[in-house]
Amino acid sequence: MPSYHAASPNADEFISHAEITDTLRCAQSVKQDTALVDAILEKAREAKGLSHREASVLLACEDPAKVGEIINLAFEIKQQFYGNRIVLFAPLYLSNYCINGCLYCPYHYTSDIPRTKLSQDEIRAETIALQNMGHKRLAREAGEDPVNNPIEYILESLDTIYSVKHKNGAIRRVNVNIAATTVENSRKLRDAGIGTYILFQETYDKAGYEHLHPRGPKSNYAYHTEAMDRAMRGDIDDVGLGVLFGLENYAYEFAGLLMHAEHLEAVFGVGPHTISVPRVKPAHGVDPGSFAGGISDALFEKIAACIRIAVPYTGMIVSTRESKSVRERLLRVGVSQVSGASRTSVGGYGNQSGEEDTRQFEVQDTRSLDEVIRWLIDAGYVPSFCTACYRAGRTGDRFMALCKSKQILNCCHPNALVTLKEYLVDYAAPQTREAGERLIEKEIGVIPRESVREWVRTNLVNIENGQRDFRL
Repeated sequence: MPSYHAASPNADEFISHAEITDTLRCAQSVKQDTALVDAILEKAREAKGLSHREASVLLACEDPAKVGEIINLAFEIKQQFYGNRIVLFAPLYLSNYCINGCLYCPYHYTSDIPRTKLSQDEIRAETIALQNMGHKRLAREAGEDPVNNPIEYILESLDTIYSVKHKNGAIRRVNVNIAATTVENSRKLRDAGIGTYILFQETYDKAGYEHLHPRGPKSNYAYHTEAMDRAMRGDIDDVGLGVLFGLENYAYEFAGLLMHAEHLEAVFGVGPHTISVPRVKPAHGVDPGSFAGGISDALFEKIAACIRIAVPYTGMIVSTRESKSVRERLLRVGVSQVSGASRTSVGGYGNQSGEEDTRQFEVQDTRSLDEVIRWLIDAGYVPSFCTACYRAGRTGDRFMALCKSKQILNCCHPNALVTLKEYLVDYAAPQTREAGERLIEKEIGVIPRESVREWVRTNLVNIENGQRDFRL
């Protein structure tokens, strides 16, 4: 089956509508071809990825036995690249001022929600509240409004977040989810020390995109879709893709997402550091049932599995938009990062009054961070607060080289264990600490090199003694 690559910087070319529609037509015509599906699965077992055309055939396949193979293979590939560790983060909403007209978002310009924006002192308070939970990694969120949320406000907020050292807490890395911006602003974000620049496409269907975005800067499909090119030209090493499943045809979004990843790989030699898989959820004035692309939990799991198989090197993210049961399913098929104890309103961590009126979406998993940690431990995962790759310069092509060779586990697994130990000593409930200590003892044994095992043991003792300066 032929592959398609477009290195053009123009969105209409690297996300070709004609190519996607032909891909979907072909996938439907061959989805019952068992020999072809088996051949694609055999290629996928090499864990070197699939083209969007090949992966679309797997997504279209409806044979229950083959779908079971897809699910199991996704788990195997995730273990090869990321093991059993799960990175934790929390979103931090700074402002819900927005001048866009997105029909699926309660922050749109005609919404009657109360508008609010955090001062730097309020950002400091929110950061302390997150540190008191045990968080080390944040995703900073804000609406698009050049008057209320200019780039200077974003940069100042990053300085504020990084400056807060409360008890043993510190936010070591802030990923940034803001509107499409310029190359110059991307360099400013890089210089401010961001981790990953994240921007959801929402939908790759241009006609659907323009309908869903009737007003504001985000209504420009090409400018939005080309944002990752500008970010990487601005020397941001790591970018994160995502679509909002439930808005349009899921198969179209799936193919477009993979084509975007292929484009970044072809032009910059580095594909997306992360891929997020949110689904549209209820919010103030937003009814998910009013959109045409709703998908079941089982189909959602299959989509996530096919993404993991197609792009084995990428980190996959699922947020508290999803329930505990759905997150369990997606963890098995490839998700490597989850949010915990999230608040999706501005100021939601320090002061929750009026939160229900200002949430960007309803949180389905409302458990505390400690409950999420214990859940992961009990399920055999290693909860991780590791940010060492950013601090050690293992980003962009350096991270990808290690990841694609399956060597990143030699760095990530030891760091995951010591950051889990930090959490257990500083924040965990007694039962969580007991369960975590047992897990750490078990996991030390699977680290391949004695020198690394000794590094872990030394740092576990150092953490008990109050030291927090480590990086592998």
